[in-house]
Amino acid sequence: MAHVHAQVEKHYRSELVEKIRAQGGVLQIGNTTIRLAKEFGFCYGVERAIDLAYAAGKVFTDRRIFLLGEIIHNPDVNAQMDALGIQHLAVHPSDADLKNLTAEDVVIVPAFGAEVPVIEAVKAHGCQIVDTTCGDVMSVWKRVRQNATERVTSIIHGKASHEETRATASRALGGDGQGHFVIVLDMKEAKRVADFMVHGGDPAEFLAAFRGAHSPGFDPLQHLQRIGVANQTTMLRSETESIQNLLREAVAQRDSGSTANFRYFDTICGATQDRQDALFQLLKESLDMLIVVGGYNSSNTMHLAEIGSERLPTWFIRNAECLNSGSEIRHFDLHEKKEVVSANWLPDRKNMTVGITAGASCPNSLIEETLRRLLELRGESVP
Repeated sequence: MAHVHAQVEKHYRSELVEKIRAQGGVLQIGNTTIRLAKEFGFCYGVERAIDLAYAAGKVFTDRRIFLLGEIIHNPDVNAQMDALGIQHLAVHPSDADLKNLTAEDVVIVPAFGAEVPVIEAVKAHGCQIVDTTCGDVMSVWKRVRQNATERVTSIIHGKASHEETRATASRALGGDGQGHFVIVLDMKEAKRVADFMVHGGDPAEFLAAFRGAHSPGFDPLQHLQRIGVANQTTMLRSETESIQNLLREAVAQRDSGSTANFRYFDTICGATQDRQDALFQLLKESLDMLIVVGGYNSSNTMHLAEIGSERLPTWFIRNAECLNSGSEIRHFDLHEKKEVVSANWLPDRKNMTVGITAGASCPNSLIEETLRRLLELRGESVP
């Protein structure tokens, strides 16, 4: 495993970033100051998932290796998986894909986990499974399984299409498949749930509003009597806490002040919270702009960009190649939900301080490339 870890470090480590961290997270060259957040980049769960994927390539040299979807939400890391010869299975494999599997094949489960039926289908073909699911995600699974056993409906704060949320929802059904869940994206959707709990409403309208985000056979008149809040581990803690408080108050209002029919467990990922806290701390500094580096489909990275954009000019980029020039940048637009090109992003001023952070799925090597490119556009270079 030591050899594997060395190979991973070769691809993703940055001595420059480590040096900057060691000197307080500040790099000043010429008239440009770069401030790094105290916590950013790969978390333990991501490092473990990548290590296991690399190890699979070393151990199973004479077998086909497949990966369910993406190992993490970072295109550069996933491209490296391709370079290792790891083949891809869709998150929801077709019957044809599954029939192609044999007992000699190896299937890697990504860091977000996978839905129960998918795992069972792969096991049915006798494949060797390499499970890289993050421990924080499995902690959420434990809670929602417990809810299902005790006939408590799980209200999952997350994105209904996200692999982790779908995996969690599949476990909220319980071992007998009789458990229930509703997935809420934000406070607006949580308020709809709370309003139905307190005031009632048309079940058909409720189900239509949450199409694709509730359990089979869900009846809001019956299955919102006892609820427990869980979450996709990479959501904003503040929003999860607001949803928790809203739903607890709804239960108390409906049940004459009692909250006996409400449950909550803090299942926000520690690494996610550390990166959010570190960004809030970084934003206390005098910054001219913030650059957030990471995959556009990375939930935790998206939330970092949201936090920054509320306070100062923030550019959410995939990697250094997005910094086309001093007058043009490719970046993810939080409102349009797609990559766009913007002009005049880098102000022509003598002195500038730029903050940089990255999501838990972004390697330090990409951060180094980004800061080097930024300095180049500013007419500076790292000695």
